[in-house]
Amino acid sequence: MATIKIRQIKSRIGMSKVECRTLDSLGLKKMNKVVEHNDNAAVRGMIRRVSHLVRVEE
Repeated sequence: MATIKIRQIKSRIGMSKVECRTLDSLGLKKMNKVVEHNDNAAVRGMIRRVSHLVRVEE
């Protein structure tokens, strides 16, 4: 299965609780942290929710 790398590029300060919890569930706690996840519909949905805060590398 393909994997994708997700990097948090903007701060979570001032974001809604839903966006902060989405970043937490993706494993992104700090700026410029990179996590790797399997490419599936659930992860893509979370990325879509916080797309203005993260950068995706396939």
